[in-house]
This record gives sequence, structure tokens and C-alpha cells, in this order.
Amino acid sequence: MSISDMMSGLMLIFLFIAISFMVKVEAEKQEIKDIAIEYRDTKANLNEALFTEFENDLKSWNATITKENSIVFASQEVLFAISQSDINGKFKAILNDFFIRYLQIVTNPAYKDEVEALRVEGYTSNTWKNAHSQEERYLKNMKLSQERAYSVLAYCYSLEDAVVQKNRKWLEQHFRANGMAFSRLTDKEKARRVEFRVQMKSEARVNEMLQ
Repeated sequence: MSISDMMSGLMLIFLFIAISFMVKVEAEKQEIKDIAIEYRDTKANLNEALFTEFENDLKSWNATITKENSIVFASQEVLFAISQSDINGKFKAILNDFFIRYLQIVTNPAYKDEVEALRVEGYTSNTWKNAHSQEERYLKNMKLSQERAYSVLAYCYSLEDAVVQKNRKWLEQHFRANGMAFSRLTDKEKARRVEFRVQMKSEARVNEMLQ
């Protein structure tokens, strides 16, 4: 076999490898695109369902629904006493009404299998009376935000309602409490807040593939 024949053979091998790599890359790009479209459509449909269900309650609850499908409760006077994690009576009354209807939406067959996690997130301000350092402010606020998120999760999980009881196993697999302290602090008036947020499996898959 001549050198030119060997070079031609190697070129064909490299060409085959290059084509195979390009096909693989295009397939991965298409997969990411399909998952992203699925995530976009599911998120939009869920957002519409949440607005349809809760639009008339948001003002009285001092709550908002974001484009990312977070439901934000931001009235400090309603949620908790200052520096405390026990839920106020007014917020308990809201949760009694809200959570059952919310759970019915997220466990609807259109969304249930796509839910990666149902998160309760507690947020605080970036201050703490009599704190002597930034580290102390952060740690105290982190502890408080975690305790508040847990209090809300525990209260919702323990509701004696047929919808909650029916979905307790699902909640055990997906319901999570997260203390966020003063992360994502963009509006000081809404610093002390509680958010309910749905994380979709398609969102996690897109992030994983992009990494």
C-alpha cells in the first residue's frame, strides 16, 4: 500500500469521525431544543392555570405570581411576628384556602409527572438588631428563614384535608423547605417573604445538559 493510499484511508477515517461527531452534536442540540420547548410550554400553561385560580385572591392576600411561577406572599404583618417563625393566624387562614387549591393544580396530570420539586422558600431582610458582624447577621437570618420555610411546609403538609391526605406520599417525595436568608434581595419592601415555587424536571434537564 502506498503512502498516498494510506493518507487517503486516514482522511476517510477522520472524515467519518468528524461526520459522526457533527451528527451527535446536532442530535444533542435538537434534544436540548425539544426539552426547552417542553419546559416553556409547560411553564406557560402552569402560569395561566395559577392566574386563573388565584387572580381574584392576590390583592387580599398581598401576594403576586411571577413569570417563573413563584407565588410570593410578602406581608410581614400577616406572615410572622418580627424575628419569629411561628405562623400568624391570618397567614394560617390564607394557607388553609391557598394550599389545597394550589396542590390540586400542581398534582393535575398535566403537570404532576413534570414536577421535580415543590419548594417553600423563606426570605428575610439583610439586617438583624444587635448583631455585631455581617457574619452574625447572615447566620441569624439564614436560621430564621429556614425555620419559617419549615413552619410553612409543616403546616401545609399537616392540613387535615382530603386533597392533602391523598397526596401526602407525593408531597414527601417533592415538597421541600429552603431558607434563603437575604439572597435575591431586590425589593426591600418584599425582603421578608415566603415563596411557593415549582421546579420542573425539564428545567433541571436543560440546566444539566447545558453544564
